[in-house]
Order: sequence, then structure tokens, then C-alpha cells
Amino acid sequence: MVPLLAAVLLLAAPSRAAAVDPALQSAVEAAVAGFHGRVGVYARELSTGREAALDADGLYPTASIVKVPILASLLDRVDKGSLDYNAALVYTSTRARDAGDLAANLKDGAQVSPAKLAWLMESLSDNTAALWCQELAGGGTGINAWLEKRGFRRTRVNSRTPGREADYKALGWGQTTPREMAELLVAVATAAALSPAASEEMLRSLSRTYWDGEALSQIPPTVHVASKQGAVDHARSEVLLVDAPSGRYVLSVFTKEQADTRYVRDNEGYALLRRVSRAVWEALEASNSSWSPRAESVRFYHED
Repeated sequence: MVPLLAAVLLLAAPSRAAAVDPALQSAVEAAVAGFHGRVGVYARELSTGREAALDADGLYPTASIVKVPILASLLDRVDKGSLDYNAALVYTSTRARDAGDLAANLKDGAQVSPAKLAWLMESLSDNTAALWCQELAGGGTGINAWLEKRGFRRTRVNSRTPGREADYKALGWGQTTPREMAELLVAVATAAALSPAASEEMLRSLSRTYWDGEALSQIPPTVHVASKQGAVDHARSEVLLVDAPSGRYVLSVFTKEQADTRYVRDNEGYALLRRVSRAVWEALEASNSSWSPRAESVRFYHED
């Protein structure tokens, strides 16, 4: 094992060695049965080490979950004094990525801080803000070096990163494995990847997402969750760190090669995220929670 990865995982490790839990594994396998595409899942209860894994080390497109390592690298630069989180940056329309992005609708000459760009990137998954944050975080090359230094060998930024053009063509903006992305969140939560102050800021940022209609919709709203979602035509993914009553657990679900590419609530990938999230919650928390999702909550789903 790479020494730096060993250090990160040691700090993030549960009190007992991780071991596949038959009930949890069965629940995950039942939730993904019949899916038309490839699925990778990794779930672990941190205090006990109980886990479930399904193609957990397979390589998947991150889609917008690439914004997790982007934010981590950006906050590390702020922490080390090489970037002012509240600096007044000047926006120009040449930065616009998607017309629906809030950042893309700023006026030329408008001032915006890295802190606000980070909020737009994580909470709304604003791509215009995210590309600017990627630049501020050291670009794809700098972010990948940050990941490599901490032992994350397969999670990478591909877009706008010299030498990774073939990876970008194959997997898009970024790539990861379900296990690595889960462990990245654990490493942040335990201050193994960032300083305690930067870790707390990152957890706050990941705890206020707008996109709460999939995996998050299957967890009681009173439970604190740090999360990030991702979607492109052939993939739907989500990673969560859940402060459940019985103890914290991490869940990472990624898909690729989906047959269903529609951007609607009943997309097969979105439905899969909800099923897996609910299955893991019930397997770990059935004795501590009688809450269940309300059918009428569908009217509040965010489709834009």
C-alpha cells in the first residue's frame, strides 16, 4: 500500500477491520438487481467496519462529483495562504459554460469571491463556477497532484488537463472508483486529507446541496448528510457521508453505460440511487428510525 494512502486510511479507519456484512451486502445486491447498465457501490459503517461492495474498485465517470476533489484542493490552497477565499475576482462572459448556470448570468465586470464560486459549485453544481474553481485550485494538474500526494491513485480530473485527453474522451470531466470517492469523504471528515478548519468548511459546503431528490430523499431530513451528486447522459451517481443515529456511514453509488439517458425523475439511474440509499439506511438504521419517505414529496423534486 502507498504510504500516504495508508496514512489517510489509517486515520479514517473504523475501530474494527472492515468486513463485508451479509445482510448489508444482500440489501445492496437486491437494490441493484435488473439495472440496465454497470453499477458500482461501496457502503461502510465507520464505527463497526461493516461494509458492502459491488464493483467498488471499478472506474466510473465522476460527472459533477469531480467537484469534491476540486473543492478539497481549493480549500487546501486557501488554508496554506496561496488563495484568498474572499478575494474580489472579476467575471467575464468568456467564462460562461452552461446557459442555466447562475455564474454564467453574471454581468461582465461583476465581482465574485472564491467562497461564492465554491458555494455555487457544490450547492447548485454550477459548471461555470466549477471550472473557475478548478483553475483557482491549481488546474487539473494541480488537483491531480493533490490527490496523488494523499494516496488517491485513480481519482482524477480529466477536463482541461494536459495529457489526459484520452481519459476525458472515455470518462468525461473526471474519473474515480466508488471506494476511493467514499474514502475521500471519510478522509475529509476525519481531517486526514485537510486541516481541521478546512475539513469543517468542506463538510459545511457539502451539506447544503440543492439536489436532494435522489439518495438524500431516502434519509430523514433531521439527519445531517454531506453529499455530492453527478449526472451525465449515461451515468447517475451520488456520494454521501451520513451522521446516522447508530453512527456515521459512507455510501458511494456510481453508474455508467446506462440504457436510460432521460433527465426525468423515473430515470433508471435516479431510481437506483433512491433504492440503494433506502436499502442501506434500512439495513443500518431499521431499529432506530420509523421514518419513511412520503409519496407526496415527489412534487418538490428539482427537475431543472
